[in-house]
Amino acid sequence: MHKSIIALGIESSCDDTSIGVIKVTRKDNTLVSEKLGLVTLSQEKLHKGYGGIVPEIAARAHSERVDTCFKKVLKENNIKLYDIDIICVTQGPGLIGGLISGINFAKGLAFSTEKPLIGVNHLVGHALTPQMTDDLSYPYLLLLASGGHCQYLAVLGANEIKRLGTTIDDAPGEVFDKVAKMLSLPIFSGSEVEKWAKKGDKSRFSFPLPLINKNECDLSFSGLKSSVRRQVDYLVEKQSGLYLRDQRDICASFQKSMKLIFEQKTKKALELFSKVSSVKSLSFSLAGGVAANKEIRNSLRELCDNLGVRFSAPPLDLCTDNGLMIAYAGTQMYLGGQVDDMDLSPRPRWPIDIGNQHSLGFGKRGRKV
Repeated sequence: MHKSIIALGIESSCDDTSIGVIKVTRKDNTLVSEKLGLVTLSQEKLHKGYGGIVPEIAARAHSERVDTCFKKVLKENNIKLYDIDIICVTQGPGLIGGLISGINFAKGLAFSTEKPLIGVNHLVGHALTPQMTDDLSYPYLLLLASGGHCQYLAVLGANEIKRLGTTIDDAPGEVFDKVAKMLSLPIFSGSEVEKWAKKGDKSRFSFPLPLINKNECDLSFSGLKSSVRRQVDYLVEKQSGLYLRDQRDICASFQKSMKLIFEQKTKKALELFSKVSSVKSLSFSLAGGVAANKEIRNSLRELCDNLGVRFSAPPLDLCTDNGLMIAYAGTQMYLGGQVDDMDLSPRPRWPIDIGNQHSLGFGKRGRKV
């Protein structure tokens, strides 16, 4: 690496269309990154009335917005197309329609500019974000918790990431969203649950903590979700509806259970990570949309402080899906020798540690990512 690399990152795996530009320079055998620009367009309003993400709507929105994001990020940050050295794009996992939109746009840019094209695993993008934002050195333990994923990852290097544990059913962000829908909150999202929980009594309801006593760091959230559903149905039948106090208390009690699950499982993950990494000074990072939940974020920070573990978490705007993490991860892939061609195709299901049969699990549609 004889000079700085300016990388463009395109992210379109779910419901956010995002393009970021980053400058990466090698200094004293370390990579120093500088954010040059980021534009993210959310689809929250498009899916609001459906209680979840509609793949067809998401795909169409990505195809319509990716060019808008691209032009905006260049214009707002005075970046010229010829300044960009490499084109990085999310190849998977994710919704296939969105992946196709992003990949086709990236191919067009790479072909017309004759710049290298790099396909990036979306999960690797999250896994390497702490390096980009906090200069975290290898190895470190990462909890990736979002609407589609929940994994404890031992990040040993850019191309060496081992999965120590994963959810065996639902993702935590998905459960947050479904609880919001059960309670008929104004917005069906985890951020709304957190908002309502602030004024609730977290001790009113006792919800289960699945797998909490298992001496491993796999997680389960389906039973917790079902318990909330039964409590809501009971109150509706008993009093012909939910009162404002009920909604707030359920949110607070549910969020407390989620916090306790993550606390206990993170303890177990740190114990396992210490054996895998063989380092004396442990580092832990939190990433993904659930990392924006202040209750969970603060509890894990306190846990790490008590255990003498370095804690880090990306800024809130980089916790969720974004183009900067794809640009940074793509740069690492490029420096490792990866360059893709026009045959690059989407990989909707792409486990980060495909050799780890224990933690992959199987669902109706194949391996969980």
